[in-house]
Amino acid sequence: MSEVNDSKLKISQLRALVAIANHGNFSSAALELGLSQSTVSHAIATLEEELGIVLLFRGRHGATLTPIGEQVIQEARQVLHLLEVIREKANQEKGLQTGQVRVACVRSIATNVLPKVIARFREKLPTISVVMTECDRYAEVEQALREGQADVGFTLLPTTTEFETWELFRDEFVALLPPGSIAPGVSLSWEQLAKYPMIVNLRSPQHNKTVSAHFLQFGQTLKIDYELREDSTILSMVKQGLGATVMARLAAEPILKEIEVRSLPVPLERVIGVAILADALLPRAVFAFLDIVKVT
Repeated sequence: MSEVNDSKLKISQLRALVAIANHGNFSSAALELGLSQSTVSHAIATLEEELGIVLLFRGRHGATLTPIGEQVIQEARQVLHLLEVIREKANQEKGLQTGQVRVACVRSIATNVLPKVIARFREKLPTISVVMTECDRYAEVEQALREGQADVGFTLLPTTTEFETWELFRDEFVALLPPGSIAPGVSLSWEQLAKYPMIVNLRSPQHNKTVSAHFLQFGQTLKIDYELREDSTILSMVKQGLGATVMARLAAEPILKEIEVRSLPVPLERVIGVAILADALLPRAVFAFLDIVKVT
């Protein structure tokens, strides 16, 4: 029996052996591998010669593993599996060298959260670009994820089970009042808030519904006097003494210094999280981005 020379063993020989073991004959194995039957036969013959053992019983009805072949096939499958693992890791690493992460979010996130996240991400992975899509509503963020137009979305929690989500922070709803309308350090009452003409954003129906439902819990009605479409316009009107608004603090930032900011008589907050489509096949760069988001 000749001494085994490991340096002459070839991956193609192991692939041929595993394919024959799976199919039980040379012809089907050759078809799977895209090779001629003679090439597969030669690969097995040279493998047996190199190892100095018989791996397969050949017969009219196909090929079966010998007892030692049964043992060798286990290691052969492990070798091929490890090669796939190596290839996958290499592909993942290449995925961190080039490419992009597509992010969908509303304006307040784009303004107050993402710049810090992107800066930290670029420090770690400068060759990966971040493409940002601004949406008017959180429902549009989630739709962008569903349609494959974004990899990552910032949205309100909880959401549906079609998304995998992580809570990032909680954002308080605050009352924004005209300058000098309430003494410093004084808490706001429902009665005081009810005196102001109320201004809401037409493009925030979900928030308006949340605030109205909160008011109703305590016997209060959100009486709307102005319906506008831009937060900046709403804040300007509050500054001019034309009314008050209830807005999530993040959406109101930067808050004009003249405006009085008070917590609601009974606090209300929303939960902001980051989401990906559950079971989506995403590049490794996306998960590297999520790691940055979770610690920012």
